[in-house]
Amino acid sequence: MNLPNQKSGLFYYSNEVSEALLNGTPVVALESTIISHGLPRPENLRVALEVESIVRSHGATPATIAMLEGRVHIGLDQAELEQIATRDDVFKTSIRDLATVSARKGFAATTVAATSHLAMVAGIEVFATGGLGGVHRYARESWDESADLTALSLLPITIVCSGVKSILDVGATLERLETLNVGVLVYGSHQFPGFYLSDSGFYVDWSLDDPSEIADVMAARRALQISSGLIIANPLPLTSQLDPDLHDQVLSDGLKLVDSKKISGKDVTPFLLDHFHRATHGQSLVVNTEIIVRNADLAARIAVANSLEMTRV
Repeated sequence: MNLPNQKSGLFYYSNEVSEALLNGTPVVALESTIISHGLPRPENLRVALEVESIVRSHGATPATIAMLEGRVHIGLDQAELEQIATRDDVFKTSIRDLATVSARKGFAATTVAATSHLAMVAGIEVFATGGLGGVHRYARESWDESADLTALSLLPITIVCSGVKSILDVGATLERLETLNVGVLVYGSHQFPGFYLSDSGFYVDWSLDDPSEIADVMAARRALQISSGLIIANPLPLTSQLDPDLHDQVLSDGLKLVDSKKISGKDVTPFLLDHFHRATHGQSLVVNTEIIVRNADLAARIAVANSLEMTRV
């Protein structure tokens, strides 16, 4: 693990994050791909700043993770956030490409997989994002599966999300998570959320209603030396979800466009998210923003509860 005050080599910790890690106070990792590829400009920067403010309001420190000029930054100041939000040369980077982008002194926004890896290197246990990657539709033909899944099978990160992106094969993704020994809990419900939708149609055995209960699970996982990840799926309220009929129609149209334009791999998700934004006349952006904000809020409360739990040990 890199020392949290290290400011040389490939890792750079912001002063705020360095101080929090040295003092053992709660920190929440935040994904930068949401900023660079998930939200349109200038809304992306506004949401990034709002999310960090919400984490701080609960007594935790936000650590947005990205790569700037080949160096991993654990925590970004406003000028650095602006670079990730506005530059056109920011790569969407998973674990396998981190070293290449670093060696080429590039700029990278980190996916769920890459953020999880770098957060664990930094000693950060809790991570907030929007929706997970997973098994793509028609994966039997394409073998298209997100690296998020294998990363979570190897990293003991606790990740707060709104389930799996609804553009994916949710059922197949849940089956893969079970096979990979990734824990799945739903906050306040047994129905696994589908990103824009409060209920993907799939039932999950375990539901918890309080961040302190989740901290208890995290403590038990440490004691049992479980090395895989824990997903905390945080459903939207029914009043906040995208209209299900509209969602289904837009998704159907979007998948046809993906097929006709022969879009594949990591380009599928940003294409479909942009399609949702345009086809719903911005409604999906409102929902997406609420997803990110609510997940950061819950992650901060979990990080604080986890910190309290660790002080009692």
